[in-house]
Amino acid sequence: MKKILLPTDFSENAMNAITYALKLFTHEECTFYILNTYTPIIYQAEYLQLSTAQFGLLDTAKDISLKGLATVKESIDKKFINPKHTIKTISVFNNLIPEMESLIERENIDLVIMGTQGASNIQGVLFGSNTVHVFKNIKAPVLAVPSAFEFEPLHQILFPSDYEVNFQEEQIMTLVSLAAKYHANVNVLHVNYGEELSEKQQKNKQKLETYFNHVSHLFHDIKNNNVVDAINDFQKKTNVNLLVMINNKHSFFENLFFQSKINQIGFHLNIPFLVIPSKL
Repeated sequence: MKKILLPTDFSENAMNAITYALKLFTHEECTFYILNTYTPIIYQAEYLQLSTAQFGLLDTAKDISLKGLATVKESIDKKFINPKHTIKTISVFNNLIPEMESLIERENIDLVIMGTQGASNIQGVLFGSNTVHVFKNIKAPVLAVPSAFEFEPLHQILFPSDYEVNFQEEQIMTLVSLAAKYHANVNVLHVNYGEELSEKQQKNKQKLETYFNHVSHLFHDIKNNNVVDAINDFQKKTNVNLLVMINNKHSFFENLFFQSKINQIGFHLNIPFLVIPSKL
């Protein structure tokens, strides 16, 4: 049985991601953990010395969290009657990242699915700050779903790689499992800057081929001076509906997302984005 973590801030974007998750795994037995964390605005480290008024704010924040989760679960129970799915709600006084880390380890979570934006949904910003922090810190595969994206069965998956990663089976299995479930085609995209693959890159590519042995896949070698442009162009031409990358240190993924401001890199993401950590 799969265990899926669904963080929510009760925004439309978060609910859209929950809906996507429920539809993505319609035919699979799953337990979904819907998590909301809360901290009052005036919360400080010395919370043990909270005044009576501050305790009142804490109670209010807790009530809002519990009521919000109850509303989400009620909505799911009405729209998605699925005996294969178990829904659990969790309300915790904590910051999001440490609580997610704890829950992932405690419950052995397989996958996190969340929205790309928070409640503010600022236009022009690719990812909300929570999503970026999750990409950086969480040691589990994370699937980020854009707010305007409605679920559709997977058919073309794009997996850009510079072949600098020593691929491990546990990294690739989430991708392979999704591709096999939907009989989707995996497109491995290598952006060629005019240089031959090194011996290390060739070995990593061959290793990747063995992992994709039982799913439909194609390797693409595209000449381009810009990874972002190559991904954007391929995504448009091939009607891709899932982008997958491995978050490996010193890789082009890190350069693409963490070395420049997210809203200035020219990356147009309008499809779900699966980020796999280098170490699980």
